[in-house]
Amino acid sequence: MEDKFGRKLNYLRISVTDLCNYRCQYCMPENGIEHLKHEDILSFEELYTIIREFVGLGVTKVRITGGEPLVRHGILNFIESVARLKPIEDLAITTNGSLLKPLAQSLKDRGLHRVNLSLDTLKPDRFKLLTRGGNLQDVLDGLHEAMRVGLKVKINCVLNRGINDDEIDDFIQLTETLGIDVRFIELMPIGDNVNYAITHFVSNESILEAHPELVQIDAEDPSSPAKYYQYKNAKGKVGLISPLSCNFCSHCNRLRITPEGFLKPCLHSDIELDLRTPLRLGESILPVIKEAFAVKPEKHLL
Repeated sequence: MEDKFGRKLNYLRISVTDLCNYRCQYCMPENGIEHLKHEDILSFEELYTIIREFVGLGVTKVRITGGEPLVRHGILNFIESVARLKPIEDLAITTNGSLLKPLAQSLKDRGLHRVNLSLDTLKPDRFKLLTRGGNLQDVLDGLHEAMRVGLKVKINCVLNRGINDDEIDDFIQLTETLGIDVRFIELMPIGDNVNYAITHFVSNESILEAHPELVQIDAEDPSSPAKYYQYKNAKGKVGLISPLSCNFCSHCNRLRITPEGFLKPCLHSDIELDLRTPLRLGESILPVIKEAFAVKPEKHLL
């Protein structure tokens, strides 16, 4: 199905929990947030029903997110059930990597294709500070184990001025030494941390200015939010995701589901459509999904 702007919406990003075992500084307040009640979060059966309906309408890519999705009990069986849906071509998970090492082989065996690893520093002390207590080695072990078992891995690094912008070179070198893609993401001024994002914003343009040897390459997927660059002879790529300085909405093919069952046609829009109520009343959710296709905005306003 296409929206009214002719965009083919074939990518579903679905959050299975609001819980996370980290409290990253740019993501949430130091005291944490008020979590959803258990009964307000969709069951895996309800989530599966939603994905199945979307697949029937042409969705071929599914990304499972959180919070931290690997903290939710039963996630492996859920991934296995989703992987059986046809014609899903790309089943991915976004994770902080802290629980990845012991689960990587099982994730691969259950049908997962790809891991988006959120990692903002390669310095142990800084990592502990940014995540408010995390252990960098757990993440690095998970990264290497995921690669060993054959999962495709991308690193997502959110740049913070005065925090980790001195590590840009170190992350770029991973595209040479490990041959994986590293994507730098500009901070977005949303939620409770608007002021933080404004004061710590780093433009991706500054990366290109400091690294003129990076050569832009053709995009494999025109709907990707990243522009890709590469060092000569490097196996991995450097991706720049610039939601503020470079609007990529014209190619957006994504829809998002929150853990409590709201369908968001745009992550940065206030539009939320209720899927949980019809699900729990035993009614079809197809009208809600079709409405999302109709009301997806042309672009976000940030």
